[in-house]
Amino acid sequence: MVRWILVLGLLVASAAGTGGTAAAGPAAAGPGIAVAADLPEPPGAQFVPGATNVIAATAAPAKDITTRRDAKTTAGVATAGTYTCPGFSTVDDATPLSSVMQDVYSWGGFKPYKVGNGSGNINWKLNPYNNPSWYMWFHSLRWLGQGITAAGQGDTNALAHVTTIVHDWVLDNPYSWKADVGAWESTMHRTNVLICTRQAVLAGLNVTTLPAQYAWLDSALLDHATFLVNNWSGAWNHGTDESIALFGVGCTLDRADYKTLAQNRLAAAITTSIDAQGSTNEQSTAYAQFNYSLWGRAVDVLRACGADPGTTITTRRALMADWLALATNSLGNLHQIGDSEVVRTAPIAGTPLEYAGSQGASGIAPTQRVGVYSAGYVFGRSGWGTNATFADQSSYSIRYGPARQLHGHSDHTSLTYTARGRDIVIDGGHAGYQNDVWRTWAKSPFAQSSMTTPLSADLLPATKLTRYALNPTSDFYEFSDVPGTGISRVRATLVLRNPDLVVTLDRASAKKAQQFQTLWHLPSDQKATVYSRTTALAMRPGENTRTILFQVPYRQPLPPGAILLKQAQTNPIQGWTYPNITTRLAAPTLMFARSGTTASILSFIAPVPATGAVTYRTRWSGTTYVVDLTVAGVQTSIGITAGGSLVRLA
Repeated sequence: MVRWILVLGLLVASAAGTGGTAAAGPAAAGPGIAVAADLPEPPGAQFVPGATNVIAATAAPAKDITTRRDAKTTAGVATAGTYTCPGFSTVDDATPLSSVMQDVYSWGGFKPYKVGNGSGNINWKLNPYNNPSWYMWFHSLRWLGQGITAAGQGDTNALAHVTTIVHDWVLDNPYSWKADVGAWESTMHRTNVLICTRQAVLAGLNVTTLPAQYAWLDSALLDHATFLVNNWSGAWNHGTDESIALFGVGCTLDRADYKTLAQNRLAAAITTSIDAQGSTNEQSTAYAQFNYSLWGRAVDVLRACGADPGTTITTRRALMADWLALATNSLGNLHQIGDSEVVRTAPIAGTPLEYAGSQGASGIAPTQRVGVYSAGYVFGRSGWGTNATFADQSSYSIRYGPARQLHGHSDHTSLTYTARGRDIVIDGGHAGYQNDVWRTWAKSPFAQSSMTTPLSADLLPATKLTRYALNPTSDFYEFSDVPGTGISRVRATLVLRNPDLVVTLDRASAKKAQQFQTLWHLPSDQKATVYSRTTALAMRPGENTRTILFQVPYRQPLPPGAILLKQAQTNPIQGWTYPNITTRLAAPTLMFARSGTTASILSFIAPVPATGAVTYRTRWSGTTYVVDLTVAGVQTSIGITAGGSLVRLA
């Protein structure tokens, strides 16, 4: 099967379900519908069942998204432009045409399931795997994608069967379907599938006007538009998708009111969805990359159907491209933050992402080494390297800022770190959207590399960046917040280059006795061993890198059990990582532990060659506590000032 995909104004053919380009050129001849390229949409349901997220726009709206003066329409015909079928976002990849024709649906690695009687009569209440993602994408109708493209190419059997299934959904789920959260949350996606189906009918039958027997399609589109008018999710990807879909109905059915409302909503959302520094408000790196592409699609959609997208969207996307480049670690992946799988950075040509995403193979290296963003992100690296040395750099991320929302986790003050061509400190990852103990853990402080207080309920605090200093060979940051009732927490972080070294000083006090645990989550491919009360080692067998993690007593003696190793533990859950929502791996977690009403935990993380070692001694220099270190043969010194700052002295 051939699918025509719209890329940068050209129609290119690709093998259905692969997303790879087979040939390029205009679609001057040949049947079929234009289908936009898949966006890098994160997998899963993108919502928590039973919850409603409406994010109000908090910034002044853009004022430059308007209807073009030359856009004219004639009643019943959208002469102002076109709306390209937005595609099916890979949801259809696992359900080939043969499966569609048998009413068999597949998604997310689950076994294919027969959802109908083989004649297009579908049981829309099915959820055999009790998975909200499976159910939501079922109701999105995106799984019909290969059948829709075949129908548009003149396959009359596919046309009959696909339209029977779509009509069956319409009949079985009358307006309003808001009581069914899966049907509700997938409305924006299903709206687009209805538009694609309508286009397939016209193309497959080689007509320009919708035949009377398909009038139910336009009625369904009007119902979906009414739902979108009455239910807007606001300034985040759901609201953007909804606005694009509403605009699509307006373009398809020549409804200026729908288009105008969609334009106004996009104008209201863009300045909150992507702030003036280019940060996402969704607290997830993967969703930032999706939003970058989604707002690009918004520009294309507006321009193609009679609207002027202005410059605000383009300007904010350019800022986000800088953000995403800095959010790329030295392995070419986005730092795994929030509801993010391990995701490659897309090498978008002509932007800083080209260099970051290609790991220095093409494009121009960004000039900025560190980004500090008021939305709560710090991204830094030793340098950008070249194609040959990109992975030899070190890189890190730290989270702070506003309280958790949307796709965020309880990850404030948490660190991720790469060096020597591998992950050194990781995040617990993204467990998906099913309401279970694993998602609860993955979102919790206990899946992050930060100081936790397990006897206190998580207050989802806002966290302040109280000071920072960037120097040629070291970066310093200090954060403070209130993670639990009556508890204050301060983390100072110093990241060194030559040698690669991370130092953190966690200080906390509480009105009631607590457990204080600084957690360090390590990659699943490493074996960790507690060597002493101060030191642990982690290494992948046979690899030429090991990580030495140790703590130095500072204003507090090390108690018995000062270092604990947790791995593959289920009660309580600890020692795991989710590189993606369907893969849970046992991974070592080191715990530097204290108890009482105060804690002072001074941690060192040193990635070194397999035979490398770290030695140190401590001393006082006036009011500064000094740690002199030799890290794999490189000497350095760090100091803790009387005010709690971490500084590199040598």
